[in-house]
Amino acid sequence: MTDFHFELLAEEGAARRGRVHTAHGQIDTPAFMPVGTAATVKAMLPQSVAQSGAQILLANTYHLMLQPGAERIQKLGGLHRFMDWPAPILTDSGGFQVMSLAALRKISEAGVAFKSHIDGSAHLLTPERSIEIQQQLGATISMAFDECPAYDATPAYVAESMRLSMRWAQRCRDAFTPRQGYALFGIVQGGVYAELRAESIEALLPLDFHGLAIGGLAVGEGQRLMLETVAVTAPRLPASKPRYLMGVGHPDDLVGAVARGVDLFDCVVPTRSGRNAKGWTARGAINLRNARHRDDPRPIEADCPCPACRQFSRAYLHHLFRRNEMLGPMLLTWHNLTYYQRLMAEMREAIASQRFAAWQTDFVARYAEGDLEPL
Repeated sequence: MTDFHFELLAEEGAARRGRVHTAHGQIDTPAFMPVGTAATVKAMLPQSVAQSGAQILLANTYHLMLQPGAERIQKLGGLHRFMDWPAPILTDSGGFQVMSLAALRKISEAGVAFKSHIDGSAHLLTPERSIEIQQQLGATISMAFDECPAYDATPAYVAESMRLSMRWAQRCRDAFTPRQGYALFGIVQGGVYAELRAESIEALLPLDFHGLAIGGLAVGEGQRLMLETVAVTAPRLPASKPRYLMGVGHPDDLVGAVARGVDLFDCVVPTRSGRNAKGWTARGAINLRNARHRDDPRPIEADCPCPACRQFSRAYLHHLFRRNEMLGPMLLTWHNLTYYQRLMAEMREAIASQRFAAWQTDFVARYAEGDLEPL
């Protein structure tokens, strides 16, 4: 079994082309992780997700600890076997989900006491328990437990929250059991404040995590502030380890963040959009419920290899969504995931061939053009 490590293959400016080696296979970076919160990518078979080009999925500690339970998954052979995904899996620690339960949780030095959104049962999620659950699940990459403050939190609260997360990071590192090919990532916090981000990184570096994530963004600050924060954060992270921007994002977010040195991403956008008739293309987004697609015989994208584009027209997809047929979300989710994976592959190739800057200029121009000309 291979050791977990990051191989930097090429650079152009701050953009990086790399490869992460893990116990469950390799991940070519920049990479996008489809979100399988409850051990499934909604509307997709695992084989279909793999066919889209994905090499790693994200699952969630909070949701799986509540249902069906980490102990049950462990007894059934671990998360990889449970969901039939043999490739790498990264598990979110549960910190972000706990943030969304503001009315149902209480934060202390020990951890977060909260009530389940499912049945109201009481739970205490500590850094140690979060790591224990992720190891029971068999996650390839586990995430340190942290608090993700809301965007409208005061600078004083963001600073206090970040320092609490850094103390929790030490406890996560102590609780993690090293295993060949498995990893634990720390999470940089600090909101949109460069000085707090720098302080967070200084606290994390001595802990020697296998990789570092930039957390606490894409929570309402907007793209400009998000990318500005990434730009001052990513260069401070070790060049020899993978960099993960959590919960991002739209296609132009990904391109902007790769240009600033990020390697890994996850977001619900392509799958959630697919269930709501929104398709992503090189020329931006389209809404397949719109009447203008009603008689359109063209595919979503002519050069896309997904089944939605190879086999069906925009008119048919429009029909499926207007009739609320489940095949519509299935096909459009497959397309969106395929588009996201093609986008990442294009960026990897562009960085490797030292033409990323030109590629990015072309991407921005096409993305701003909007959809195909009307028939």
